[in-house]
Amino acid sequence: MDPIIQIDNLFIEENTVFTELIEVIKKNFAENKLMVPKRHHHDFPNPKMNSDSTLLLMPAWNPSETAGVKIITVSPENSQFDLPSIQGTYIYLDATKGTIKAIIEAKSLTAKRTAAASALASSYLSRKDASSLLMIGTGALSINLIKAHASVRKLKKVFVWGRNYNKALAICKQLENEDFTITPIKTIEEKIGDVDIISSATLSKTPLILGKHLRKGQHVDLVGAYKKDMREADDETISKSNVYVDTYDGLNESGDIAIPLKTGVLREEEIKANLFELTSGKKGGRMDTDELTVFKSVGHALEDLAAANYYFEKYISSNK
Repeated sequence: MDPIIQIDNLFIEENTVFTELIEVIKKNFAENKLMVPKRHHHDFPNPKMNSDSTLLLMPAWNPSETAGVKIITVSPENSQFDLPSIQGTYIYLDATKGTIKAIIEAKSLTAKRTAAASALASSYLSRKDASSLLMIGTGALSINLIKAHASVRKLKKVFVWGRNYNKALAICKQLENEDFTITPIKTIEEKIGDVDIISSATLSKTPLILGKHLRKGQHVDLVGAYKKDMREADDETISKSNVYVDTYDGLNESGDIAIPLKTGVLREEEIKANLFELTSGKKGGRMDTDELTVFKSVGHALEDLAAANYYFEKYISSNK
């Protein structure tokens, strides 16, 4: 049996080209050849932290070719240990023989594929002339989201807000040599109404994006709030926007969609499209410059397997 390849975070960080990864994920959504069962979502007690943790199992298959399953834990209080909230691994398989081809560090893989999916959605939903972005959140996803969005829209100005201002400063320092200016801010309100794109990746249980601050033509990218009791955007944001999602399978997993659906603020049939429909051309994206769009990402195992294929092929090519 061939040895099992180990692909670590460093390799993923050094070998990601967002334009390539976005195209790979776009192709997989458009072709829709992968078999993806509904993911397992299990909340379990974490009494030492006085907060539940979550275990996610996300399998996918390309019959007789490749397969894989991502095993992820989400521990919201990990900042106390100076660790990202998301931890995990990806088991990459030969779908014909069932053998393990690679073990891929899932922390970076998840961050990269999530950011790429958001940027893919933005390519359909944000204005083509969008040039400014507000990043809400300073976790592991934030830098990836900024870079991914900048790969599909020519950003000139980026602003970063986090509950810890020093973390926002640190992100700006890391990205100070990019082609855009990047500035930390102390309140969301000071910039939310001025930017073209708002990307949010937090574990907030109360809305941070308030519809009263939004204007026509903006695009809102909701990436965090992965549980039913979490929300990044309020009812007014949802009610005044055209809503798009990555997949219809996860509508009841995040409070950003589940709560408005439950209260009648949003009806399922009002959701405009998912990434399968956008990438295949079955449905269109932004209709005009005044449209206010919201994209809610809950994550899809198709993205994981597509990214695993991408990094495995890069690893093999670099080691020939």
